[in-house]
Amino acid sequence: MTMTDPIADYLTRIRNGLASDKRWVDVPSSKMKKRISLILKEENYIEDYFFISDENRETIRIFLKYDYHRNPVIENIKRISRPGKRIYIGAGKAPRVLDGLGVSILSTSKGVMTNKTANKLNVGGELICEVY
Repeated sequence: MTMTDPIADYLTRIRNGLASDKRWVDVPSSKMKKRISLILKEENYIEDYFFISDENRETIRIFLKYDYHRNPVIENIKRISRPGKRIYIGAGKAPRVLDGLGVSILSTSKGVMTNKTANKLNVGGELICEVY
């Protein structure tokens, strides 16, 4: 059976892993998910990630990050643009999340990037998710 929204599944697996205090979660791999994982690591929302290759399938193992009180670093991770309702942002108009404390991830013509990078490059695109 095919999945209609693999990015929402990716975000839900992270959200569920954090809710159940897991050390890591495994997610089926794709180019978009690899790039989102890289952004989450660069923005210090996850510890690390690496790829596990089986016979014909690749999986991303994402190591979740907690603070010293064992609270998740990611308070909220929310899908914005969905297959049924795409949300597009114009050039230079990427929204700030929590007045700059969070990050939104966009898919642009120059690749998948954060709202800060998109505003610097003056590009717009599809708003994928918000993380804070």
